[in-house]
Amino acid sequence: MLIREADTEDWQAVWPFFHEIVAAGDTFTYPVDLSEEQGRDWWLLPPPNRTVVAVDEAGTVLGTAKMNTNHMGNGSHIASASYMVDPAHSGRGVGRALCRYTIEWARAAGFRAMQFNAVVETNVHAVKLYRSLGFEVLGTLPEGFRHPAKGYVGLHIMHRTL
Repeated sequence: MLIREADTEDWQAVWPFFHEIVAAGDTFTYPVDLSEEQGRDWWLLPPPNRTVVAVDEAGTVLGTAKMNTNHMGNGSHIASASYMVDPAHSGRGVGRALCRYTIEWARAAGFRAMQFNAVVETNVHAVKLYRSLGFEVLGTLPEGFRHPAKGYVGLHIMHRTL
């Protein structure tokens, strides 16, 4: 698997699974009716932030991550990231590879920590992955997320020092 900078041509491969994941409404705080143009603008970040794709040997996009400054000004030393793995390629270590990549990017860029602002507590696979890579739950916003099947569930704020 290769992780490389995403470009506008990659969006055609990302959009179908991005749309599927967002429309499901169970892991991201994005509007479930997000348009393709809005999604592209929110996901493909300009420098100094970064968006990458994970591809296999044939060049098939397996997943994507975006990395950014979490806050501005005197909080700009904290990074954040978001991840999406094509469900057709889940369980193959794509999410773990993308998460490790973003941690190294943040460290190399001089960030002191990473913070995830809204990890849905029922997204147990993501929570388990992030914990295994050194993230801790700092707190949970009770009923901060309206899950389509489980009702109101918590949103974790997760953090790790770099």
